[in-house]
Amino acid sequence: MENKTPKDANYDRAITSAETAARMEREGDNFKTTPEKEGDIDTTSGYTVDREGLANNYAIEPEMYYEEPGDLEEKKEAEKQERAEEIKDVNTPGGKGVGII
Repeated sequence: MENKTPKDANYDRAITSAETAARMEREGDNFKTTPEKEGDIDTTSGYTVDREGLANNYAIEPEMYYEEPGDLEEKKEAEKQERAEEIKDVNTPGGKGVGII
């Protein structure tokens, strides 16, 4: 990424495309640079820049927001228990019947 000359800004050593030359002129010192991290959340770790200066921002999976480890397991256990009660209700005579989804 440190190469910022027209010769190093393309895939063919003898040809610089018009788009690349225009991008170099338009962006100046910011050609082939990625944004810097601002604030607490890093939204820039997915950025890449190719040889011609085209930027791409790949999706980065954020960290999960649970207060304590195990919170999700408690929720899953409660849902499992609720589903078991629903199945029991459906299968008992006089219950909601087999039509429940």
